[in-house]
Amino acid sequence: MLLVFNKPYGVQSQFTAEVEGQHTLAEYGFPPRAYPLGRLDHDSEGLLLLSDEAGMNARLLDPKHGHPRTYFAQVEGLPVAQAFLAWSAGVMVQGRRTLPARAWKITPDFLPRNPPIRSRKSVPDSWLAIELREGRNRQVRRMTAAAGHPTLRLIRVRIGGFALPKDLAAGRWREVTDLERRLIFDADGGAGLRP
Repeated sequence: MLLVFNKPYGVQSQFTAEVEGQHTLAEYGFPPRAYPLGRLDHDSEGLLLLSDEAGMNARLLDPKHGHPRTYFAQVEGLPVAQAFLAWSAGVMVQGRRTLPARAWKITPDFLPRNPPIRSRKSVPDSWLAIELREGRNRQVRRMTAAAGHPTLRLIRVRIGGFALPKDLAAGRWREVTDLERRLIFDADGGAGLRP
């Protein structure tokens, strides 16, 4: 079984609360034995896969398998070419250089977050797409901060060649189709499928 979940902001990617009142996956009625493949932080949103299949975590998340993951990040400020060059070369995060990442400017069509992100009249914000082939703890947030552009909102939108379904509302989940499963494990990230 392989499930896709559109994780809302403020939900832990685990089934047990570490702090009283914390929202967890247990609130969403997943089948028994389903476990999350990787994590999305409490303050991150979007595509989260769950499965009951042994070995799925390693198959999907180990960087040697090369499954890219794409995030949309709303960041403080307007990144210039130097920031994009730094991300593409890799930046120091937790004492180690990240693998090269692709980043580009975007104009997303997501609904505003509840609660809303912070905004400052004197500091503009912008949206980026960032594609990683590894997934260290809070990596996108640390990468954007290292370039002087703290992340205000983070949404995972793609794993491999599989994009978060537009018709899957936040807090909803469903089983993936056979075609979607193949797209998830597409090591080139569905590059041939993108416009």
